[in-house]
Amino acid sequence: MNSDMSIAQHLQQIKEALPEHVTLVAVSKTKPTTTIMEAYEAGQRVFGENKVQEMARKWETMPKDIQWHMIGHVQRNKVKYMAPFVSLIHGVDSLKLLREINKQAQRHDRMIDCLMQIHIAEESTKFGMNEAEVTSLLSSEEFPEMKNIKIVGLMGMATFTQDQQQVQKEFAYLSELFERLKSDHLEAFNLKLETLSMGMSGDYKLAIEHGSTMVRIGSSIFGIRNYE
Repeated sequence: MNSDMSIAQHLQQIKEALPEHVTLVAVSKTKPTTTIMEAYEAGQRVFGENKVQEMARKWETMPKDIQWHMIGHVQRNKVKYMAPFVSLIHGVDSLKLLREINKQAQRHDRMIDCLMQIHIAEESTKFGMNEAEVTSLLSSEEFPEMKNIKIVGLMGMATFTQDQQQVQKEFAYLSELFERLKSDHLEAFNLKLETLSMGMSGDYKLAIEHGSTMVRIGSSIFGIRNYE
């Protein structure tokens, strides 16, 4: 990243390189609102946070046309803090979490869009469901009864490695699973698989080559993040 360039210039550079069908989620976690506002003023409206309460604080003080995406691991007891406003939850990795999101969305008379997180990396520290678990959830009797959530796609995080072939293999697998689930024609009003969220600052170009429609980019826009 060229440190002489402004946030607006970095954003413009990335957006120009992204295909039209790919949504850019600017990863704003740990960034102060003044920094996020620079991106907002440059036209960015979709921001990703990984801590629910930090996201809620930012939502309270920032423009209301921002779409807030929860991109981190979600604890069930924190769902209530973001239920009034969150646009998309990327990391749904269990039926229990989905139940809680549905319950809290109902309280606010909302329909919350969610992505199922699939475990594609070699690291055991990464969260996510496997193919059998996600298929079982989507075809369960309980799933269509959840009137306040909508599964709009899948999300996955590749192994943190320099081995491009490894990353490529993981993205290819997730893309193939996405297509396979779409062709299964699972019937439910709250299921519409349109979004494949994979790829971050270091590997988003590779992810797009493998069909990603949503990338999460932070350091290439804002610089190395400030750890609190």
